[in-house]
Amino acid sequence: MPETAQRLQGFTESVIRGMTRLATQQGAINLSQGFPDFDPPEELLVALERATRGPHHQYAVTWGAPRFRQALARKITRCSGVPVDPDQELVVTCGSTEAMMVAMMTACNPGDKVIVFSPFYENYAADAILSGAEPIYVPLHPPYFHYDPEELARAFAQQPKAIVVCNPSNPTGKVFTREELTEILALAEKYDAFMIMDEPYEHIVYEPHEHVYAASLPGAEDRVVTCNSLSKTYSITGWRLGYVQASARFIAQARKVHDFLTVGAAAPLQEAAVAGLELPTSYYAGLRDLYTRKRDVFLECLRATGLPFTDPQGAYYVLLDISSLGFACDHEAAKWIIEHIGVAGVPGSSFFREPIHQYVRFHFAKKEETLRAAGEKLQALARGR
Repeated sequence: MPETAQRLQGFTESVIRGMTRLATQQGAINLSQGFPDFDPPEELLVALERATRGPHHQYAVTWGAPRFRQALARKITRCSGVPVDPDQELVVTCGSTEAMMVAMMTACNPGDKVIVFSPFYENYAADAILSGAEPIYVPLHPPYFHYDPEELARAFAQQPKAIVVCNPSNPTGKVFTREELTEILALAEKYDAFMIMDEPYEHIVYEPHEHVYAASLPGAEDRVVTCNSLSKTYSITGWRLGYVQASARFIAQARKVHDFLTVGAAAPLQEAAVAGLELPTSYYAGLRDLYTRKRDVFLECLRATGLPFTDPQGAYYVLLDISSLGFACDHEAAKWIIEHIGVAGVPGSSFFREPIHQYVRFHFAKKEETLRAAGEKLQALARGR
């Protein structure tokens, strides 16, 4: 057999999805892969049933069904204040995973460099490598996961083609401030780089923090590329609906990449998802309140373990510090917690470029009773191994 592509040696299969498989095998409570155990809004369920009986079972327009793109553009403008042309400035993708791949392949040539903050969502490094680009890692420093402006400036001095910013951040829960985003954009302008934003947790932000849309900043029009999805906002991770929002010039090229990657997202799901995009502003306030309660419940559970943990400003992830438990590495700890405690998390080192092995990441996008059940199990960690 011939050798497979060398670029595939630069990363592994998803650790997150691997932990989900192990949780299923062991019957553990799955707090590894970030998907809810509760239903989407009733409006979406009704619309989905209606869509299955309509004329939506064949290909939609490759870059997104017109009705979906129009509703999406209205929602983006309503929430961010950024006017969006649904026919020129959007391409609908199969989730934000494809959106990020489309953005990276559109922005980068083989041999280009891409800045990635560390810790990072595991797909980013793989996206860069599959695009033929070289990641440049800039650390986010705990406990608040701020970046050092001098370290970031040195990274930009290497003439990257793009920087990837997840806001709010997975796995840290960091919410980038307006000042930070403005500083990053200024560096992108200085060095003529794209600023690729990944924003699936835009509506899951805890007071007093607020989500600032990088696309709304002065000078963002031809520089900022926004990747997003409906998965987290509407609790439909399995629908795989995402999008890239950018200038018409960028989107004209991104549509080519998308067309030959996946052709298009599922037509009946696009039709049904319009009902979510048309929900009133009060829905997003309710979503924030819902996740604030979930965060409070889960953090209370973690306090009972006596172990340190991060306090997220946004998104729905917590990094639990297991360094005092005596494990050789975080992979060993995560596996042991699944097998002996009955709760699944993700080894934190899969998010860090640096040799950091002290964290296990858990998520709290679950019913409160699920979180309390997991919390009762995790209290056993207070006794050690």
